[in-house]
Amino acid sequence: MSTDVTTAANIKAETAVSYAALILADEGIDCTAEKLQTVLKAANVDVEPIWTTLFAKALQGKEVKDILTAVSTSAPEVGRSQAPVHEQNQDEPIKGTESMDGEDGDSDMEGGIFDLFG
Repeated sequence: MSTDVTTAANIKAETAVSYAALILADEGIDCTAEKLQTVLKAANVDVEPIWTTLFAKALQGKEVKDILTAVSTSAPEVGRSQAPVHEQNQDEPIKGTESMDGEDGDSDMEGGIFDLFG
């Protein structure tokens, strides 16, 4: 039960600091741990200082607006290909299956899955 509470608190902290970072970025202010804490205190939100420090270090030297627009307009990963699609003759049954007219395909299974158990 305490893990659920901890996870919920972490999510709340991450969300609050994310919003604080967005507020600072919208105003054109650099995201520092101190400035993030100031925004959070003004919003009456209490988070552990580790969160503001982590976010400040992660965002140091980066444009938050650029990060957000890059995520929303990102292209598919380079070098990843789609899974190959195997073409098969429409009249030919798939190996290991029975065709519609009752003919057995090239299946190696004789009695089905239940033969595994005797």
